[in-house]
Amino acid sequence: MENKGKITQVIGAVLDIKYEEGNLPEINEAIRINNGDKVLTVEVSQHLGDNVVRCIAMGPTDGLVRGMEAVATGAPISVPVGEATLGRMFNVLGEPIDNKAQVSGVKFMPIHRKAP
Repeated sequence: MENKGKITQVIGAVLDIKYEEGNLPEINEAIRINNGDKVLTVEVSQHLGDNVVRCIAMGPTDGLVRGMEAVATGAPISVPVGEATLGRMFNVLGEPIDNKAQVSGVKFMPIHRKAP
C-alpha cells in the first residue's frame, strides 16, 4: 500500500506535505509528486508536527499546487556508484547529465551516508 500525502504549501523549492497519522515519512526519505508529464522528487528535511513534513524539491516546482498527491517511497534518494560512474556526470538524483546513456549493472547507494 502506498503512503500518500497531500501538498499543503509550496514556497519556492520548499514544500509542506501532510500525511495521515502514523504514516509520517522519515527524515531524508524521497517523496515523488506526479506533476503532469514529469515526476518531481522531493526529500523530507523536517518533521513539523501535526503529521506535516517539510521537504526540499530536487527540481522545478512550477505547476505544483496545494492538494496535489505526494507518494513516499520508503527509501532515501540513491545514486549509482562504482567503476561505471567514473568520469561521468550525474545530478543529485543519479540521472546522467553528460548526454550519455544511463549506466547499467551498478550498485545504488543513498546520498546521505558516510564515505566508504
